[in-house]
Amino acid sequence: MSGRQLNRVAVLSLHTSPLAQPGMGDAGGMNVYVLQSAKELAKRGVEVEIFTRATSSADEPVTEAAPGVLVRNIVAGPFEGLDKQDLPTQLCAFAAGVLREEARHDVGYYDLVHSHYWLSGQVGWLARDRWGVPLVHTAHTLAAVKNASMAAGDSPEPAARQIGEQQVVAEADRLIANTSGEAQQLVDIYGASPDSIDVVAPGADLTRYRPGEMKAARAEFGIDPSETVVAFVGRIQPLKAPDVLLRAAAELLARDPSVPLRILVVGGPSGSGMDRPDSLIELAAALGISARVTFLPPQRSEKLAQIYRAADVVAVPSYNESFGLVAIEAQACGTPVIAADVGGLGVAVRSGETGVLVQGHRTEDWATALGNMLRDRTALAHMASAAPIHAADFSWEHTAEGLMESYRAAKFHFDRHEAPSEFSPRRARGLWKLRRAGAVTA
Repeated sequence: MSGRQLNRVAVLSLHTSPLAQPGMGDAGGMNVYVLQSAKELAKRGVEVEIFTRATSSADEPVTEAAPGVLVRNIVAGPFEGLDKQDLPTQLCAFAAGVLREEARHDVGYYDLVHSHYWLSGQVGWLARDRWGVPLVHTAHTLAAVKNASMAAGDSPEPAARQIGEQQVVAEADRLIANTSGEAQQLVDIYGASPDSIDVVAPGADLTRYRPGEMKAARAEFGIDPSETVVAFVGRIQPLKAPDVLLRAAAELLARDPSVPLRILVVGGPSGSGMDRPDSLIELAAALGISARVTFLPPQRSEKLAQIYRAADVVAVPSYNESFGLVAIEAQACGTPVIAADVGGLGVAVRSGETGVLVQGHRTEDWATALGNMLRDRTALAHMASAAPIHAADFSWEHTAEGLMESYRAAKFHFDRHEAPSEFSPRRARGLWKLRRAGAVTA
């Protein structure tokens, strides 16, 4: 390995801020991942600067999120009203803001760039070439995978995104995948080299998400202790499929109206769900189960832990999940999970041991699987006991260790083969690209 030490990492999270409330808008598991992994990296002596797009005039240019972790809000486009699909129009503005920050420092200020999601990868590609440092990229989701498993009424990811993902995969020095299945998708769909991919699972804050008293948790939210509670936590959009849970609940109640079922939906509208923010409330009414459904807004982590503890089961019926942090957080709190057998959920949940995986999204199948879980209280108790043990394998400490190994590998190979200098071919190519993009003028 090169003598250059890993002192400071530039993390790019263009389309959503790590400080945003998960469960609302575009904020979700990726926000949690970026912030929590940055905190753990900082504990290991690596300074982390996270670049994100400012979405409010009240955003400070720089915020200290934790010791050793800075969040830089880059002005790129209007603060509000810019749809995620329109963000590619602001790539040049965002790239310019990132590069100008680095230009204030001596050459070599950042040792590595880690981009999250394909939009950030486009900017990371330019920064890598300009700064002469390696680029590590985490896709989080892939357009082709999402389009292959779309919910009814959802909008497909545009071809421009697939092209952008292909470019980033080709340019990144190393790729981070959440699971071995995702790693294989990068190889099969985008032709990534298997040798350039590191599998690093996300985690949970196990100091916060841990088993607790169900009765006290229910009292905090005014939930009847005699009810059987199934919780959904996440963004209200077709991809996350909360409607699958509501339809299954209606079917279950039609089969046995005496079941003391309470469905708890925690989250806010997002993505294509923004077009009809009240659609889930309307669906509950149409199914005749409004009295059995409680809606709550997105919750901060300390309250979210209580939501998990209040539930008998947490449902994750998504059509696609690169991993599924909610499943791990719930299990860490001692709550079994019922989840769709898609993406990383097959890794996050041990079917039959810590929860149940359901094939597909048919109402009858979900109603049957959920009913079987809730009826067999002995098996459910065993799952509740096993869940925290399984979740203990997924901590942010483990994630940070995996990232550090990937960063070291990226630096080793980059320093060995690129020999970056102020006049390196890669840096020259980067300047040419940026001049064409209008990000630099001289």
